[in-house]
Amino acid sequence: AVVSTQSTGEIGPRDLKNNQVVAVRRDTGVKATLANENLAEQLQTLLNNIHDDMYNKALKERDENMAVTSDWEEFCNLLDQKKIIQAPYCGAIPCEDAIKKESARTEVVDDKAPAMGAKSLCIPFDQPGDATTETCIRPGCSKRGTCYTLFGRSY
Repeated sequence: AVVSTQSTGEIGPRDLKNNQVVAVRRDTGVKATLANENLAEQLQTLLNNIHDDMYNKALKERDENMAVTSDWEEFCNLLDQKKIIQAPYCGAIPCEDAIKKESARTEVVDDKAPAMGAKSLCIPFDQPGDATTETCIRPGCSKRGTCYTLFGRSY
């Protein structure tokens, strides 16, 4: 068998006789019979299709689970819904620590959902707005945001 990280290939006696191979997509389980002629090009096309499909699926899932808010209560509710959130943030380490502490849950909302607080994940290149017109997401912080930061819970 021929194996890559995204597909496997099966070559048996009948395949050798018929000058073909069977490729199996690991992401969908779909099998395809490929002629030995132009096999390298066919496999490259298959791997590109697998890559594109997996990328598009991940992008769709990310977009469906991302939210933007500048409201603390909504921020916490979105965390409980397992969303990742872009929120205005002043960039101060004490605020980041407070966001993590203050967004942690003490009561169980969902047995499968973690209760730890939100942590900053990154500062997206594509900002959803001008964070300098918003106050930092942390309650009690009066500083203006320097950027929208992506927050989420670890699972």
